[in-house]
Amino acid sequence: MRILIVEDDLEAAEAMDRGLTEGGHACVRAADGEEGLKAARDGEFDVMIVDRMMPKMDGVTLVETIRREGDQTPVLFLSALGEINDRVTGLQAGGDDYLVKPYAFAELSARVQALSRRRETGSVQTLLRVGELEMDLIGRSVCRQGKEIDLQPREFQLLEFMMRHAGQSVTRTMLLEKVWEYHFDPQTNVIDVHVSRLRSKIDKGFDRAMLLTVRGAGYRLEP
Repeated sequence: MRILIVEDDLEAAEAMDRGLTEGGHACVRAADGEEGLKAARDGEFDVMIVDRMMPKMDGVTLVETIRREGDQTPVLFLSALGEINDRVTGLQAGGDDYLVKPYAFAELSARVQALSRRRETGSVQTLLRVGELEMDLIGRSVCRQGKEIDLQPREFQLLEFMMRHAGQSVTRTMLLEKVWEYHFDPQTNVIDVHVSRLRSKIDKGFDRAMLLTVRGAGYRLEP
């Protein structure tokens, strides 16, 4: 299992990392909220362990941000704040579980395992949301601010990939491999053409652009 630990207490983070690694998991650590957000955007994790009170960005803001961007990775909040209202705030922000400090490592490990099983056996995600955009994977429909947008099959695939990687720079190579299933460069402007068509459909008539060109890198869907 790949686990992201976002904890500003170095000693606590090291202890978690050591225990989880000994249990056969791969851990990535972040020392503050901003670093944790970047790690969450850049990598794919099975579970995130997030401290609530951190410098630069608190854990609640971090989780609210990744949820708006469409990241549904299970999150276990850790906090010394153990009142009912504190727990409710964490869960309403998008957390899946809440563990109060101090805690026994055995309990933390068990909760991480439970979150992982829940993700593996849970229902398949059928609705993607990124900012004002909504995509229904079953009905094959897309809307922005409630206005339905008519997409061709390839445009739908392209937007689905962009929504699953919202806030991240997506390269042409990634799009060729994941959307077109090309493992070589066909030396055509097929991506530019489809991105241009998609941009005109999801951005035209709205007050701000969501599908942006990242110079020298590729494209980014901005929540």
